[in-house]
Amino acid sequence: MDETKLHPFILTILISLPLLWLLTKRLYQSSATQNLPPSPRKLPILGNLHQVGLLPHRNLHSLATKHAPLMLLHFGSIPVLIVSTAEAAHAVLKTHDLTFSSRPQHFRAVKKFIRDGRNVGFAPYGEYWRRMRGISVHHLLSSKRVQSFRFIREEETAFFMKRVRESSSGVVDLSKMFAEFTNDVICRSCFGRKYSDSENGKKFVVLLREAMEVLGTVCVGDFVPWLGWVSGVNGFDKKVDKVSKEMDEFLEGVIVEHMESSKRKGGNGESFVGILLDLQNEKDGDVFIDRESIKALLVDLLGAGTDTLTTLLIWTMAELLQHPIVMQKLQLEVREVVNDKQDISDNDLVKMHYLRAVIKEALRCHPPVPLLIPRVASSDVKINGYNVPAGTVLMTNAWAIGRDPTSWDEPDKFEPARFLNSSVDYNGLDFEFIPFGAGRRGCPGIGFSAANVEFVLANLVWKFDWEVPDGGKSVDMAESPAATLHKAVPLLAVANECS
Repeated sequence: MDETKLHPFILTILISLPLLWLLTKRLYQSSATQNLPPSPRKLPILGNLHQVGLLPHRNLHSLATKHAPLMLLHFGSIPVLIVSTAEAAHAVLKTHDLTFSSRPQHFRAVKKFIRDGRNVGFAPYGEYWRRMRGISVHHLLSSKRVQSFRFIREEETAFFMKRVRESSSGVVDLSKMFAEFTNDVICRSCFGRKYSDSENGKKFVVLLREAMEVLGTVCVGDFVPWLGWVSGVNGFDKKVDKVSKEMDEFLEGVIVEHMESSKRKGGNGESFVGILLDLQNEKDGDVFIDRESIKALLVDLLGAGTDTLTTLLIWTMAELLQHPIVMQKLQLEVREVVNDKQDISDNDLVKMHYLRAVIKEALRCHPPVPLLIPRVASSDVKINGYNVPAGTVLMTNAWAIGRDPTSWDEPDKFEPARFLNSSVDYNGLDFEFIPFGAGRRGCPGIGFSAANVEFVLANLVWKFDWEVPDGGKSVDMAESPAATLHKAVPLLAVANECS
């Protein structure tokens, strides 16, 4: 054998490398001639997927810092516009909100769970979406409805306080308790009862967690279609089908249970399921909703309500433990407002300006969904002088926008006082602070979320003094890879009841 001959595999690589380089160069030059937004070089087939790590909000922020706040990437074959500053967000979500009012429809797991876009979060922009959003805003999440659920907040918060007091070691797993609190609040609001106090209910809690994990999993076949077989080989498709089927069976059981109860009691009650079933029965009214749409809306409410609320509560308490002076200021405000009352009222919460500032600052530093739910361009559009073709997916980096030094002084510092005497709010009108999105596709459940977070946090700092376990001076603030910005390790704290 002639040892001077190259192995065929090595020879293939040596021949392929120049071809790949020429193809990449051709693609890069083509982007420049089309006047597309700035973009880092991409690889054939993969595009820029190799540059998106386990914490994409941080990786995309780093790329935007090097290239541009309005940056074009390619995830496989799909063009993706990345928005990373308030100015860029305004240009897209305000000036061109209508163009970007629809959602991408190629994510298989999402389509499976929401029944091909039948919910509010992922429905294509159009008449159906307007009808579903109207139901959510006017019938489920209105101010009047949020107020009517106050008794749920009060009862579940009282149970939370009782569990903290009964903690034998004094060390409380706040991550676990916040998750249970939000699950119980959301389930009682959605279904009229909580599901954590039975064996079947515990299975549902596990099922909901699995559903959130599946929805947050990146599937390579969604971006590189000819690699779609991978999710079949690694078991992802099978898991999606299994969890989706089990969720459908659970929701069907809940609906049947409500319908049978309605026959006995003569009404469906004031839970979200009951309200939706009443709307379904109003066939002669202005609003009509079918069975599949009810299930899709419930998945919306469960997903958006439990995971994001839990995440916000955990990060807020983590920052308070990390900054004891901020904790003391908050406790002083709450205790002065409440004084010698037995309970915290809504009128008390209105007076707690520093409490709302703390929550806003936690949202700025740790938006629950750091990359807002993607949108897609319905037509060609010109943004800041750049051409953006129809079909381009929009990803808004709310995490990066909240840390943009052109909008915030010392953006990496946790300083709630920046929101005192400031009109900046999270209602989607101030583009330097959009943790719940903006424009037509902004989150409709802001009022519901705020009411629950404010009430439980005020009670926690009113009734207990908190500190890091074992005399520690810092909290592990590492993040965990997920669509929702989870804390990597559970949040543990020592609770000392105030006399």
